[in-house]
Amino acid sequence: MSTLLLRGALKDYLDMRHALGFKLRAPAAHLNKFVAFLEREDAPYITTALALRWATQPRDVEPTVHACRLADVRRFAAWRKATDPRTEVPPAGLLPYRCRRKLPFIYSERQVFDLIAAARGLPSQMGLRGHTYATIFGLIAVTGMRISEAVDLNRGDVDLEEGIVTIRRTKFGKTRMVPLHPSTGAALRRYQGARDSLSRAATTPAFFVSECGTRITTCTARYNFACASRHIGLRGPVEDNRHGRGPRIHDLRHRFAVRTLIAWYRSGLDAEREMPKLSAYLGHVHVADTYWYIEAVPELLRLATERLERSGKGAER
Repeated sequence: MSTLLLRGALKDYLDMRHALGFKLRAPAAHLNKFVAFLEREDAPYITTALALRWATQPRDVEPTVHACRLADVRRFAAWRKATDPRTEVPPAGLLPYRCRRKLPFIYSERQVFDLIAAARGLPSQMGLRGHTYATIFGLIAVTGMRISEAVDLNRGDVDLEEGIVTIRRTKFGKTRMVPLHPSTGAALRRYQGARDSLSRAATTPAFFVSECGTRITTCTARYNFACASRHIGLRGPVEDNRHGRGPRIHDLRHRFAVRTLIAWYRSGLDAEREMPKLSAYLGHVHVADTYWYIEAVPELLRLATERLERSGKGAER
């Protein structure tokens, strides 16, 4: 009975945070798994020991994963303690870690081509799976949008006549419009035709749909990306349906940003002046998030240094 109350409390907690504008995809998944763990342990309330034991599973992942899992539990526990004083709130810093951005993997043209081709060949009962994921991966590669933004697109957000995609309420609650290259619009139009002919029973307004006619999720997109990556050798074989380690789907977004900056530097444009445009296009809240690419990618750092040196010599004259 107590665990049923805890599951009801979790629903109230998530509903409250959703109402405040939080999307909570990963935290909601974590907390549902945590409550299921408490149910298996027959635990009537949250304790620090149980939270720590759950958060540090599995062992073969990076410490940041454990810390993020515990942080999600800690926030829920702090909220839950107001209605159940027995609740223990894990102390801050129990699993300390320094948040470090992963260095981007910059796919080559060949790797992107092979990745999309592998996605197109994913096994499928209806023939739609390959169309869907090849188009999603290609769209991210040429627009730099986030995977969550791609799967959240509705049909009304994709204006193929004007060549514009509207991305609504993104990671930071912003809405932006992304212009499409004609070739990208043509690829989306081809997918639209395949989708409408192969998934006539779809009841979702989503632009990208599964073979069941439902909206694609970020989890299934990442799983299919891992399958395609393993097929072309970017990831090694794994067991138990796990994704394995290697370049991520998010690195397609990094590739877009890096290639854009490199093109600016090589063409002689003032990248510093152009940077806010790229920041707005990518949906970054702070332009500093876009500047990060310069220090993260050696070629960009070299090009930026060379430009500074030329500017300095020009000033001396």
